[in-house]
Amino acid sequence: MSTPDTPFAQPIWQTLTRLGEAQILLPALLLACLWLVLRPSGRPLGLAWLVATVVAASLTTATKVVFIGYGLGWAPLDFTGISGHAMFAAAVLPLLLRLAASGLAPGWQTAALAAGFGLAGTVAVSRVMVLAHSWSEVLAGFALGGGVSLMALYAGPMPTWRLPPWVPAAVLAWAALGVAGAPPSRTHDWVTKMALLQSGRSQPYKRCEMQLDYQQRGGLPARPPGVPSTSMQPR
Repeated sequence: MSTPDTPFAQPIWQTLTRLGEAQILLPALLLACLWLVLRPSGRPLGLAWLVATVVAASLTTATKVVFIGYGLGWAPLDFTGISGHAMFAAAVLPLLLRLAASGLAPGWQTAALAAGFGLAGTVAVSRVMVLAHSWSEVLAGFALGGGVSLMALYAGPMPTWRLPPWVPAAVLAWAALGVAGAPPSRTHDWVTKMALLQSGRSQPYKRCEMQLDYQQRGGLPARPPGVPSTSMQPR
């Protein structure tokens, strides 16, 4: 069984983790919601999906800002902010795959939804494997994004229309091209600039500072086994 330290495992995780980037998922989400909203029977689902994702993204950003700018985290769980990749993956991928299977038999629709959650879970795990987040952060992101998907499904029925064959193919091509050729995501840089601007700090607050403060107060820093406390920064 390979570990993240093997020569071929790390590139795999680096590739999988890109499936959670906002620059890849947001365009797909917006197009899917627009397609739903333009059809009366799909409007409740499309609007709920979009609004819930915006709220979840705002909450995710807020947790990062308060840590990077003000040092507000939770050291016992090594929590510095909700994982945006895990959140976006769980909020978008399950419904996107379920929507692509709308015209298929019910069993295939359920399988598509489950596959979406499974893929989102893999993206969440990848954030730990590439040393971008702790387990508490990816679990929070997956739970928040999963709540978005379930809330949207509860808000309105999933349309039963059969999508034109080119639509799923286009979404798949977009994801493949994004993972393979999109420039590195800059969202973390933007959040860091926002946090520093609001807090007035010259440097972002770091995970190792939180762990050191916690250790000096008599606690033990929480971090994944074998991972130095200085190797993980909030993203």
